[in-house]
Amino acid sequence: MSEMWRVIDTGLRPAAQNIALNRALLEARQAEESPSTLRFLRFAPSALLGYHQSAEQELNLDYCKANNITIQRRITGGGAIYFDEAQLGWELYLHKRELGTSDMQAIAKRICHAAATAISALGVDARYRPRNDIEVDGKKISGTGGAFDGDALLYQGTLLIDFDVGKMLRVLRIPAEKLSDKAIATARERVANLKDLLGRRPELALIKCNLTEAFESEFGIEFHEGELTLTEHRRYQTALAEIDTHDWIHLVRRPASDMPVYEAGQKFAGGMLRASLTYDRLTHRIKQVWFTGDIFVSPRRVIADLEAALRDTSVERIEHNVRAFFIGRQADMLALTPDDFIAVIRLAVKQPIVASSRA
Repeated sequence: MSEMWRVIDTGLRPAAQNIALNRALLEARQAEESPSTLRFLRFAPSALLGYHQSAEQELNLDYCKANNITIQRRITGGGAIYFDEAQLGWELYLHKRELGTSDMQAIAKRICHAAATAISALGVDARYRPRNDIEVDGKKISGTGGAFDGDALLYQGTLLIDFDVGKMLRVLRIPAEKLSDKAIATARERVANLKDLLGRRPELALIKCNLTEAFESEFGIEFHEGELTLTEHRRYQTALAEIDTHDWIHLVRRPASDMPVYEAGQKFAGGMLRASLTYDRLTHRIKQVWFTGDIFVSPRRVIADLEAALRDTSVERIEHNVRAFFIGRQADMLALTPDDFIAVIRLAVKQPIVASSRA
C-alpha cells in the first residue's frame, strides 16, 4: 500500500495568514507532528519581501499604498515579489528522508519536472529550466524555491494564470526606464500566462488535480484531503501574532539611499545598450541589473538569464561573471559582445540617477 500524504487548500488569504501558515506547517513537519503535505494557496494583492530585505530599498511604497497592496515579509530568503489572486501557489512540506538528499539543486530538478508534467497536461509544453524555473517556449510560467528547517523542507512554487506584469514592475523599486510601455512589453515577452497560452482561464480545480497527481506519481505516494491539526493551528496562531505586525514587516530597515539606482547607456556596434542597476553601498555589490535598448539577442531568454546570473555580484567580479556566463552558451547577438555588457555596467556604477529615491 502506498504511503499516505496530506493535501490541503487554504484558499485566498491575506499575506500575513499565508506566511504564518508557512511557519506553522514547516515547524510542525520538523517536529514530526504532521505528515508530509501539499498545500495550495492564493494571496490577496501583496508585495512580499525576502526575509533579509528592507521595504524601503525593494518596494515602491507609494504605489503599494495607493493601490491597497499589502506589504509582508516571508520566512524564507530571496527577492521581493508581487503576488495576487491571478497566481496559484503550491507548497510541499517534506522530510529529508523522503527526498534522499539535501542537495537543493537535485530537489528542485525533481520537483520542477513533476510540476512541469502537471502544467503540460493542461495543453502546453512546460519544461523545467535550471536552476528553479518552469517555462513554456522559453517563457517563465512558474518560479520555485526551497528552504530547509533542520530535516524539514518547504518547497514553494507559483503558477502564473493571468498575471499583470506591469503591476508587478510598478510594485518593485526599479528604474523608471523599466516602466515605459516598451519595457513592460519586453517584460511580458519573458513570462507566460496560462490564460494567454490556452485562450481561456483554466479551472483551478483542474490545475490542483494535475499537480496532486504529478506529485503522487513522482514520490510514489497517495494524497488524502486533510485540514490543519490542532497542533498546527496553535502554531499558526502564535506565528500570526508575530507576523501580522509592523515590527515583523520592518524587521530589516535600511534607507533607500544606501541602495541607489544607477543607469547608463552606450552605443555599440550591436546597437544601443542600457543598464540600470541597484547598488548596495555598504557591501559594494550589484544587487540587480536590468538590460534594455535597441539590441537583438536570440534566444530572448539570454538577457533574463544574464540578469539572473549577475544578481548580488561584487563590482570586482562583474567582468569574470559576464564572461563566464557566455562561455559555451549559444546566443546570436549580431555585433554585440560580452565586453559591451561589461562596459555599460561599469559606466552605470559611476552614474547615480534620481530613481534611487522612488521608494
